[in-house]
Amino acid sequence: MSASKTIKMLSRLLCAALLLGPAVAFADFELNLSPGVTEVSQMQYDLHMLVLWICTIAGIGVFGVMIYSIINHRKSKGAKAAQFHESTTVEVIWTVIPFVILVAIAVPATKGLLFMEDSSNPDINIKVTGIQWKWEYDYIDEQGVRFLSQLDEKSEKARKLNSGVDVTSVDNYLLDVDKPMVVPVNKRVRLLITATDVIHAWWVPAVGVKRDAIPGFVNESWFKATEPGVYRGQCAELCGKDHGFMPIVLKVVSEADYASWIKEQQASAGAAAAEDTKTFTMDELMAKGKAVYDKSCAACHGVTGAGIPPVFPAITGSKIATGDKAGHIDIVVNGKKGTAMAAYKSQLSKAEIAAVITYERNAFGNKTGDMVQPSEIK
Repeated sequence: MSASKTIKMLSRLLCAALLLGPAVAFADFELNLSPGVTEVSQMQYDLHMLVLWICTIAGIGVFGVMIYSIINHRKSKGAKAAQFHESTTVEVIWTVIPFVILVAIAVPATKGLLFMEDSSNPDINIKVTGIQWKWEYDYIDEQGVRFLSQLDEKSEKARKLNSGVDVTSVDNYLLDVDKPMVVPVNKRVRLLITATDVIHAWWVPAVGVKRDAIPGFVNESWFKATEPGVYRGQCAELCGKDHGFMPIVLKVVSEADYASWIKEQQASAGAAAAEDTKTFTMDELMAKGKAVYDKSCAACHGVTGAGIPPVFPAITGSKIATGDKAGHIDIVVNGKKGTAMAAYKSQLSKAEIAAVITYERNAFGNKTGDMVQPSEIK
């Protein structure tokens, strides 16, 4: 086959690929952005599709002209280069067309940005705090509704090495939590987003919100979900070793179900407050402490208390867990600056802190015999 025939065949194949490419992409539409369930997410989707089709048409046009020119105006066919130097017509064309395209994109983009930033007149206000590696939700308008949300127990067990759990048997593996954020449908929800340690990012694609959570700074965002359902997201910043295990679950329910959920949360908060005044037995403290440790401490210090030295020290035989009880209480309550040890005074109740300290001092080979009661947690 001659070189000219080879070039012609390859050119035709390339033309066919360019023409059929958009159709194939359209057929596999599930890989595209989704419209979501809020007006913001729908605006984002519409703008994305507008830009995508502009790029597609521009690409087909530009490459079509290039390929046509290569095939029909090559030197072997005796073609001679045309001169467009100082052509007013060409200058106008390649200035006006891009300007029109940019305006067509800029107008809806600007309207969308202004709409996204307007978080005024909310029906519900929720403070969202990123904490390595969990989320805290504080329903500002509802007394006592404040809780932590972190990776669910099944996913936590499955992801650990040598767990023997088949991850394919876990529903929504690494995308489920123990306590989802719950909001009513068709209500304007304002989010006040911050963090306690490093930069996180609260991202739920279905509602069109992705906002950084920065320590010492409060970002605002909002959404109004129009369809009940469960929508999932993740932390979208590289926030540490467990960044990939910090999912977000948003549950949109009816107003009646939301009201019932609020009452349940307030009742639970009341029960937790009552526990903070209780005197526990050693067995009760150890049982409760193990549950708290497995949920809040094992990710860093290990299920066996061996830790991951030097970043995450061992609990077994540690000076903290076997030394002065007051020092142990202080580091759990207030954390330690300059290290990965977080302050748990805002994450755990007094009863939970007392129980986990008791457990750490009497498990993993530690045998201090010490008991810590909620009344000792200041």
